[in-house]
Amino acid sequence: MGLKTTPNRGTKERGTPMLTDAQCRNATCPADKKRVRLTDSGGLYLEISPGGSKRWFQKIYRDGKETRLALGSYPTVGLTAARRARDAAKLQKAEGTDPIQARKVEKLKRVNPAGDSFKVVALEWFEKQEPHWSEGHAVRAKRQFERDLFPCLGERRLAEIEPVELLATIRKVEERGALETADRGLLLARQVWRYGVATGRVNRDITADLKGALSPYRGKHFAAITDPTRLGELLRAIKRYKGGPIVRAALQLSPMLFQRPGELRGATWTEIDLEAALWTIPAARMKRSKDGKENGQPHLVPLPTQAVRILEILKPYTQSTGLVFPGERQRDKPISENSVRTALISMGYTPDIQTWHGFRATARTMLAERLEYDPLVIEAQLAHAVRDANGRAYNRTTYLKQRQEMMQRWADYLDKLATGADVIELKRA
Repeated sequence: MGLKTTPNRGTKERGTPMLTDAQCRNATCPADKKRVRLTDSGGLYLEISPGGSKRWFQKIYRDGKETRLALGSYPTVGLTAARRARDAAKLQKAEGTDPIQARKVEKLKRVNPAGDSFKVVALEWFEKQEPHWSEGHAVRAKRQFERDLFPCLGERRLAEIEPVELLATIRKVEERGALETADRGLLLARQVWRYGVATGRVNRDITADLKGALSPYRGKHFAAITDPTRLGELLRAIKRYKGGPIVRAALQLSPMLFQRPGELRGATWTEIDLEAALWTIPAARMKRSKDGKENGQPHLVPLPTQAVRILEILKPYTQSTGLVFPGERQRDKPISENSVRTALISMGYTPDIQTWHGFRATARTMLAERLEYDPLVIEAQLAHAVRDANGRAYNRTTYLKQRQEMMQRWADYLDKLATGADVIELKRA
């Protein structure tokens, strides 16, 4: 950005002051004029209003357009002080600093005494966002700031950080093979810079300069079997599983109920109503925003008769713990996600073939393609917040009657696959 002060267009020799203290002191503005300007050297001038106020300004050109830098009011800022301020601004320009931007930053520092370093701005942004996030998301974001971004950039002024510095910081994360983490780190940095722009700490978002500079990260899809024959083989392998009753029950219920692993393994007996054949998952345990966890409705999971039987068999073993699936060593905590993962691997189903979370994709695909259920009903059972044709976010407790019928039909379908039957589903009337 090119900056220059207006040349001295007065009649006096270059360097000769154009104003005196007496002129400044005695200057007035006629009532019929909006203002009067008394010009000094180097673009400095004193502006007088009809009301008697007197203010110092310096003409500055930015990108070929005239603007001005306010230097204070007279007589608080006298002629000599005004010239010193003018000379200081000219020195900033000579050093490549925009005097107007520098003035804004100084004002912001007074408003934000903590400063304008990357760490200060990042934590300020984080504090504004945290109330709207889930606890897990907030912990992950804070941890990434502290581990990956603050050590290199934390104490640097946001406005002084160059794109190459940010890139070098993010590439350190890349170099340890954490492409997803690097991608999230850049996203966090982008939010900080945008907040910095919005609050006047910096002129622009430098993260835009890093587009295409990182190795592309493609989110992982959880492996899932969607072929009826192969799914039947997996179901038969689950029936033959020789492990403990708790993990075996979790294996049996996972494809049948297709809820998230964390929601299933964290289930409590107070959530299960075997007589009503209904599992009520509290909003606090669902994958939702902080507001959704605190104020959202519970997720209802209809239990087919097969699921009720499995839970009735399991209840005497685990009821005393309060948990449906307690750990073998720590009975006050649920089984780990690794428990079912290890069980699947022991049966030959490695993470590239079938994952615990992948049972959700299995059900979603086969319910739509094989049993031809309405996607809205399926998504309601998956606890996905989608919108209907009219753009309204539907209530997760709706479609309960349809979901009860769907879940029973799905469990019956899985039983047929497990027997090796050649199942041909016809379109429903």
